[in-house]
Amino acid sequence: MGSRRDFLRSVGTTALASVSSQIPSQLQAQENRSGPAANTALPPSIAALKSMKDQAQPITIDERRARIENARRLMTENRLDALMLTGGTSMMYFAGMRWGGGERLFALILPAKGEPFHVCPAFERDRAEEQIVQGPLGPGSEIRIWQEDESPYARVVEGLKDRGVSSGRLGMEEEVEFVFSNGIATAAPALEIVSATPVTAGCRMNKSDHEIALMRLAAQVTIAAYEAAWRALEPGMTQRQLQQLIGAAYNQLGLPGEASVNVGTYSALPHGSRQPQTIHEGEIVMIDDGCLVEGYTSDITRTFALGKPSDKMRQVFDIVHRAQKAALGTARPGVEAQEVDAAARKVIVDAGYGPGYTYFTHRVGHGMGMDMHEWPYLVKGDTVKLAPNMMFSDEPGIYIRGEFGVRLEDDMHITENGAELFTGQSASLEQPFTTD
Repeated sequence: MGSRRDFLRSVGTTALASVSSQIPSQLQAQENRSGPAANTALPPSIAALKSMKDQAQPITIDERRARIENARRLMTENRLDALMLTGGTSMMYFAGMRWGGGERLFALILPAKGEPFHVCPAFERDRAEEQIVQGPLGPGSEIRIWQEDESPYARVVEGLKDRGVSSGRLGMEEEVEFVFSNGIATAAPALEIVSATPVTAGCRMNKSDHEIALMRLAAQVTIAAYEAAWRALEPGMTQRQLQQLIGAAYNQLGLPGEASVNVGTYSALPHGSRQPQTIHEGEIVMIDDGCLVEGYTSDITRTFALGKPSDKMRQVFDIVHRAQKAALGTARPGVEAQEVDAAARKVIVDAGYGPGYTYFTHRVGHGMGMDMHEWPYLVKGDTVKLAPNMMFSDEPGIYIRGEFGVRLEDDMHITENGAELFTGQSASLEQPFTTD
């Protein structure tokens, strides 16, 4: 599920690009200073922000152990004999381990019955043990090492055989690279290699109260960073400078985040452009992305005009606002995911911005959690029924090429009786951080 947001997983602080010629004067002054007083060079709206990091409570070992047991239950229901994970968010979700990719296999094998085990390059054992002993599997967890001239796939097969799994169905987490999956299939032709998504998604789609709290905090942090930067925005700034303002706000808030910024005609491209852009009076500005709180994401878009917007801009904003509200009003337990997209799309098409994907060029939303884009998806054809504590983006948009685009995106929590937006709907192009 790699994306332009992947950097959030590799840093503990904001990592926005620093181009000194494009940094606003206040931020340039901060870079040239050191010590506790450096934040006095920041714009007042950003300098006033306080860290929210201490509000985030980490996921506990007991929570991860419960997740493993839930995975085993789903393995039994889906006739999987074992599950294989490599580096990625699912390994973090179950085992609390952060492991980078590479051509050498490092894997966690979780049998439906029997003790889990790791397969690890021999020279990485110490690094692996450092994380394993702090996680739900504990210091007694078995590690099967392999030397550089040995087959890691043989270690997987041997470990499974010792647990009574010499044939049957081995589920591959969706981010396992083909070379690893194929290597095991070649080493153990009696094993049937199948998708583990019914298990991994089955666990991760339905969030715990703790996960919901972390995602609610992430949304609050993002909206605070956006608003502080918006209040410091001035005509003539570039999109890079606005990104720097948002980065400085995240630093003040104590959590890693990023933002893409697109201006004017470039806002009609849903994921924007790398072209240099300058913000002028009367133009649309679109900011998107989010932050990471204890491994959980936010994903928020705000669209606004610097100065006075045109009547057409206001009309389009109003249509998108009504579409977002229609999606929110449709989302509730028992409703198919595709129905939420259909409700928002009808508003936009009925207003003359259709048919289909002509102007509203993407689905209305995606699942969220440890990855910014997760299962299920609010799009035609996805018949998964919504359930309490699922999390989605709610992000309709209208994109008029050569003119401008408007997207409103908030993080949507499915409740027992309906749905809520963590940050409320943006009220207008002029007051994007006033909520209805």
